[in-house]
Amino acid sequence: MSVSENTILLVDDEQYTLEFLSYNLSKQGYEVYTTSNGKDAIVQAKKLIPSIIVLDILMPEMDGIETCIEMRKISALNNSAIAFLTCRGEDYSQIVGFEAGADAYIKKPIRLSLLIERLKALEKRMKRAQHESHLSNDLIIDKNRFLVKYREREIDLTIKEFELLNMLASKPGAIFSREELSNRVWGTDYHGSDRTINVHISRIRKKINHNIIETIKGVGYKFGGK
Repeated sequence: MSVSENTILLVDDEQYTLEFLSYNLSKQGYEVYTTSNGKDAIVQAKKLIPSIIVLDILMPEMDGIETCIEMRKISALNNSAIAFLTCRGEDYSQIVGFEAGADAYIKKPIRLSLLIERLKALEKRMKRAQHESHLSNDLIIDKNRFLVKYREREIDLTIKEFELLNMLASKPGAIFSREELSNRVWGTDYHGSDRTINVHISRIRKKINHNIIETIKGVGYKFGGK
């Protein structure tokens, strides 16, 4: 199932934040839906398949991290971008968020112009991966449909997993440093750690083939295609 373009699901337990963002994002041409808790967000996300989900981290019952983890288990949401909106700015919080499957991290208090800029950047990154397809041995990466097949088997990948695999497979044998991968996939404002890259690579290996991506000790990774 494809995502609904220009559709945003806002999840925050502060009613003022929901109303403020919903009003201003609607003026930008987005179709905006809102909910105040993680459990309802998962239900709505399954129905809407929004292009972007904006999650507050600090929520009662089910926080944003747990909500994101559960959403990333739903294959229909693999192509939905998830952005965390939070007042927590420490690096550890960002690392946990990215490892949970988030695509962006936006701090409170909200600067509307910055939020819109970040959301548009997320959209561009998603669309940038939809211009061409290529084949690498038994691996097919179809950018037009955000589809990956390995030995005729369709593989469910999140956006970040897809972007990492596509970047590595675009130059078989070339070595990419972790810094280069993080800058290209998460953006230059990324403040996570090497562990985030390692976790995503590990997930790709488990879903496809343990030997398809080779670790170059002390440097980074390369696509082996084995």
